[in-house]
Amino acid sequence: MKKLNIEGSRALLRSWMGLCMMAQAVAATVTGAVLLSAEPAAAAAPAACAGLQTKYPALKGKTLVNAINPHTPGYEALDPKDPSKYIGFDIDLGEAIGDCLGFKLTYKSVTFAALLTTLQAGQADIVISDIYATKDRAKAADFITYLKVFDGVLVAKGNPKKITGIDTSLCGAVAAENTGYVEVPLIQALEAECKAAGKPAPEIQLYDNNANCIQAILSGRADTYINDVNTVDGAVKAYPDKLAKATAVMLPYSVGIAVPRGKVEFRDAVMAALTEIQKSGLQGELMKKWNLPDNQIEAPSLVLAD
Repeated sequence: MKKLNIEGSRALLRSWMGLCMMAQAVAATVTGAVLLSAEPAAAAAPAACAGLQTKYPALKGKTLVNAINPHTPGYEALDPKDPSKYIGFDIDLGEAIGDCLGFKLTYKSVTFAALLTTLQAGQADIVISDIYATKDRAKAADFITYLKVFDGVLVAKGNPKKITGIDTSLCGAVAAENTGYVEVPLIQALEAECKAAGKPAPEIQLYDNNANCIQAILSGRADTYINDVNTVDGAVKAYPDKLAKATAVMLPYSVGIAVPRGKVEFRDAVMAALTEIQKSGLQGELMKKWNLPDNQIEAPSLVLAD
């Protein structure tokens, strides 16, 4: 992973610190229907977007709702300087897609586990919130991929349990994880291997956001938290004397934008806009802005239910 520049590090640190300090205050908003604004993306829409607005005229001038779980600094989080706004790479990317197709976005803050059910219920039009696109999740929504998935393994400083990844080093360990995350079944699947080795199965503590998972390690309630490597790196930078990244692992998934099943024209429009945003280099610029590695970019593809 590329080294963060000084200003980027400070910004990420402020995001983490602000998130932790506001966790209690935000709790009511997380499960509510409050719509907040976001900082606009800095770069202009690619020139090819004018043609897409002609091709997909029904979207122009619309205001759509993006369901997000704003607890992943660097991707989507409350702005610590202005809690009426959201900031992060996913926020900027969504705004860029909207600019390209001529629509505006408002935001509905929900728990991670409620992202897809909110979309299915018609309470949101799109989900751009660092959600991994899987075949199982594609039963609830169509996905358009845009990032590869690299997970980091967060541990206490010194890694006292000697955890080396999603493997038998987790036997007997306590993992703090987000409800609904793909890491949960991957850890649960280790139970048979642990039993065969004469070791206890991993224990999983479920939380609703990254901040609570990280606090579980800081307080000694959990031994590890496995999630997006950039999230883990951000936690280590925020607490360098207390936390460490044991390793990074690549998961067989992609990060995707979720759209309602059956809305093929909307799905095609979003995919076309994302393609132009990548071709123009705008996605790379936004990733650089948020200190994300450019080798994480993935060409748009569909993940659909069988």
